[in-house]
Amino acid sequence: MPDLTTNYLGLKLKNPLVVSASPLSKRLDTVQRLENAGAAAIVMYSLFEEQVTFETHQLDHYLEHSANRHAEALSYFPNMTFYNLGAEGYLNHLEKVKKSVNIPVIGSLNGVTSGGWVEYANKIEAAGADALELNLYYLPTDLHMNSQTLEENYVELVYEVRSRIHIPLAVKLSPYFTALPYMARRFSEAGANGLVLFNRFYQPDFDLEDLAVVPNLELSTPYDLRLPLRWIAILYGRVLTDFALTGGVHTAQDIVKGIMAGANVTMVASELLANGVKRVSTLLSNLEQWMVAYEYQSISQMKGSMSQLHCAEPAAFERANYMRALNTFDHQVF
Repeated sequence: MPDLTTNYLGLKLKNPLVVSASPLSKRLDTVQRLENAGAAAIVMYSLFEEQVTFETHQLDHYLEHSANRHAEALSYFPNMTFYNLGAEGYLNHLEKVKKSVNIPVIGSLNGVTSGGWVEYANKIEAAGADALELNLYYLPTDLHMNSQTLEENYVELVYEVRSRIHIPLAVKLSPYFTALPYMARRFSEAGANGLVLFNRFYQPDFDLEDLAVVPNLELSTPYDLRLPLRWIAILYGRVLTDFALTGGVHTAQDIVKGIMAGANVTMVASELLANGVKRVSTLLSNLEQWMVAYEYQSISQMKGSMSQLHCAEPAAFERANYMRALNTFDHQVF
């Protein structure tokens, strides 16, 4: 049988299939079922900067101020009853998850600014996390903030989180950087042991009956694989860090593509949310069958084999492919 083992963030994993941050980690029995199905590691759902800040405001509200002093300020935060347990509850649940399984458990911290909330990186480590994923999820709407300022804030945050912990650190990025290779290098130099490509921005929708803005969650599709696949293939071997591909992984062939692009692991959530935890074992079985059929002995043998460094047509990852793709329609009849 082929060797499915891989290394990610200094962790030796039994295969390249990691469960990404999602509601799948909310229940201990689900986490245990994921381990039994063959998942190599699990990323916890995120602890949000807003959760920590909200609780700090609440404490300040009760200890130092009158009953209504911060009513308006608190209204700007999301309703925390829809979030996950709160900051301390998150740490307690992480500790229970870690004790309930033998595979690595990766904590997830979601935020964009420096501040006291960053101390939770250390608390996540103390709760038993084997690594930490810092999720940079932010939509800039300030007309006076330029991209350089925002990017420096990101890098400073990575430096600060890195200084708080001893466990490996991965940074989950948005694809919306003007110069993504430059930022990837900066994050690596700031102490990121791995980069997770890419974060998916969940767009709100309009309710035309109530004239309200409503949350809208769409699970990924196989087409979403294209964007992280392209960028990992471009960055592999040029930025000295580990890569995790997330978004669009639905089949064993998607896992193969991610590894061939240069990813150490591929992350999955939407496929499991849609079709159940047992899909993990099916994906891994199909992966083994594919490797046997195409005579691959190990994951390391295929890693990066389709990256820009090893591709016979490296321009296919860049602008030349854009022109070629458009020209494929020249001979079609409309």
